[in-house]
Amino acid sequence: MNPPATFFSGFELKSLLGGEPLFIQTLITGLSIGGIYALMAVGYSLVFSILNFSNFAYGSIIMLGAYIAYFSFVKLGMPMGVALVLSILGSAALCLLNERLAYSPLRKRKASALYFMISAMGTSIFLENLVYATIGARFYAFPQEFTGTNFEFMGTSIGMLDLFAIIFAFVAIYGLHYFLQNSRTGIAIRAASYDIQVCELNGVNNTRLIGLVFVLAGGLAGISGMFLGMRYMVYPTMGWITSKAYIAAVIGGLGSLPGAVVGGVILGVLETFVSAYVSSVVRDVFSFSLLVVLLMFMPTGLFGKYLEEKV
Repeated sequence: MNPPATFFSGFELKSLLGGEPLFIQTLITGLSIGGIYALMAVGYSLVFSILNFSNFAYGSIIMLGAYIAYFSFVKLGMPMGVALVLSILGSAALCLLNERLAYSPLRKRKASALYFMISAMGTSIFLENLVYATIGARFYAFPQEFTGTNFEFMGTSIGMLDLFAIIFAFVAIYGLHYFLQNSRTGIAIRAASYDIQVCELNGVNNTRLIGLVFVLAGGLAGISGMFLGMRYMVYPTMGWITSKAYIAAVIGGLGSLPGAVVGGVILGVLETFVSAYVSSVVRDVFSFSLLVVLLMFMPTGLFGKYLEEKV
């Protein structure tokens, strides 16, 4: 008769038998998940840096991006690259539509950030229930022959999905960074993150600028939604996992794009090591406990600034 499994016996067994191959595999997986978290956290931080509120509808946009990628690849038989492009474009369009219908009227009335957040939560609930009513509650999985492909590296098996997620995530983030640093529009976005009213006084079309910010955030949502759907499954409530991206954004400092990247990678790697070497049961407990502790001692995160009016 096998002895009953306990938290500590599992920890000791994994520690003794893990070894270097497990460490490398865990690190690669952690970087993959951290890259996806970083994509989502950057999308959160982009909107927060301009409009000073947390776009809680972002999780539903990511969910819809995953559906677009799944139906394009599996149901319509399109190549994976085409499915990714359609997910990016579809999510960008949905994110822009979200801003024009849910936030633009509030912005024109100069509503406080609290009303923006309430509108975002209502939009999220609406989109989730719209999927239930039209597509249904069924779970959809990408083909195993793609998501389950592995290769050997330093004595351990590395998933192709992990490798692609790392590459696409950091290429997309670097591309966004280059755009923000080296283009006139990028400079305008960075200036608006400091003072959007002054930007308008200097001739910047804020309506167009905010729309572009939502398009960029939506494009990142399409990439992260596709890889989330491939890693897990595609279903109406998958947007809940973006709470981890929000934690990552808070760790790095809301409104800070470098902080969002650092926070996402830190959270993804730490979560994966906790799952592998301690227990997957305490993974979420660890994440939210980390958030509470950080808010107690570093309320603005690693790279954030204290701005009282932001919520």
